[in-house]
Amino acid sequence: MSISRAERRAIREPRAREEFGRDADAVLDILELTEFAWHDCYGEITPPEAVVDDIFVVARGTIASFGSAARLAVEDFRDLRLAANDLRAKNGDSV
Repeated sequence: MSISRAERRAIREPRAREEFGRDADAVLDILELTEFAWHDCYGEITPPEAVVDDIFVVARGTIASFGSAARLAVEDFRDLRLAANDLRAKNGDSV
């Protein structure tokens, strides 16, 4: 079952608010733009949640890095995954 863009935004909002505070709406807007680009490139409505998670990890709480990570997700999500896994390993998180 497919969920709407508004529903995906609502699902992602708590994490965006937790990690970006007052910039959460901008983060959610960037994710929405990422969905449009993802659809154009891959024909899928939205990136997999693992890719969205990688964007958050690589962003490290800055809006500029979030935008760059979102662009990298569309350009080459494998490079994004490598960067996210490297950060996870450095932080002792599971990869």
